[in-house]
Amino acid sequence: MSLVADLGVGDRELVAFTGAGGKTTLLLGLGHQLTELGKTVVMGTTTRMGTDQIPSWAEVAIPKFVGAGSTFVVESTDGPKVMGSSPNFFDRAFETAEYVLVEADGARRRQIKAPAPHEPVIPSMTTMVVVVAGLNALGFPISEVAHRPERVAEVVGVSVDATVTSEMMATLITSPEGGLARVPDRARVVVALTGDGEASGLIARISEHPRIQRAFVSTYSKQETRK
Repeated sequence: MSLVADLGVGDRELVAFTGAGGKTTLLLGLGHQLTELGKTVVMGTTTRMGTDQIPSWAEVAIPKFVGAGSTFVVESTDGPKVMGSSPNFFDRAFETAEYVLVEADGARRRQIKAPAPHEPVIPSMTTMVVVVAGLNALGFPISEVAHRPERVAEVVGVSVDATVTSEMMATLITSPEGGLARVPDRARVVVALTGDGEASGLIARISEHPRIQRAFVSTYSKQETRK
């Protein structure tokens, strides 16, 4: 499948991935597809991610001038984790790279989340924010599937023991304290739903929000990215 088309990626973009439920898979998938098209791509995170998630098809480098091809930026490592670079670095990288892809949020491999006040950490020059949420959260208690479950419960107005519904997910994704938190005014917003579950009603409700350009269910998987 073409993530370039599904996300509506333009000729030059700084894309920040936020939320939960598959950010890294989508970021690396998009980076791989753009690399295959011969584009200059810089990838990295403003938070932390596992060192095992760095792709073998990208050059790994500390922050530096960006050349041709794909570069995965590593500020430093802390055991199994990669420590992210500053948002300002990615803003500067966008001056020379055709595409900059940033994982701007952490979710500890959960399916949904509501950010803390300091999250997500989105570069100011971001042109597109991809809000990710996992459909596999549907039908389970918030406490079992959410990162920062107390925050999720507060945003949607229920208890942490409440079962996640499509209505709750729509509220969470479209809330300025949820999926739309800290999104730069200049950035377009795309919602990518991952996993399995009935999503037609959810997509319809999300798509009504004036701030969201498009919403879709991604069937992209890790296996589609060449190692």
